[in-house]
Amino acid sequence: MAIRNIREIGEEVLTKRCKEVTQMTPRTRELIEDMLETMYEANGVGLAAPQVGVLKRIVVIDVTGEEPYILINPRIVESSGEQTGQEGCLSVPGKYGIVTRPSYVKAVALDAGMKEFELEGTGLLARAICHELDHLDGHLYVEKAQGGLKDVADDEEEEQTLYEDGGN
Repeated sequence: MAIRNIREIGEEVLTKRCKEVTQMTPRTRELIEDMLETMYEANGVGLAAPQVGVLKRIVVIDVTGEEPYILINPRIVESSGEQTGQEGCLSVPGKYGIVTRPSYVKAVALDAGMKEFELEGTGLLARAICHELDHLDGHLYVEKAQGGLKDVADDEEEEQTLYEDGGN
């Protein structure tokens, strides 16, 4: 296993549509392991293959820190509701935006054994599924961000100032 370089906004690979995975090969299995290791090392909750420079329809997600989901050739088959909140991306370091996504999604995908399964999610999991699947079609959350992007550092400085001033 290896930690791979995360591609950043402006790199062409992040704008391309990914190809479907037709069979599980040792190389694809290694990619999935590397993606998980890379995601955890970067403290992310999701990572799509194009973010490590590979144009395959593979996503890994772990919003709990307990059980990662591996989604091969995923597609959303149902969604409902709406949630608006902060969203960031390992490919857009130091920034976040306000994005509206469905509050519930159901996705169909293949697991690492190439067996089909359904994954239903609400809240953060629903947001992560939508966000990562966008990557597979060459889209970044910045396209959906309401009011532009904000610097994470600015918010941290503001929080530190509030703390030092006693919240006044």
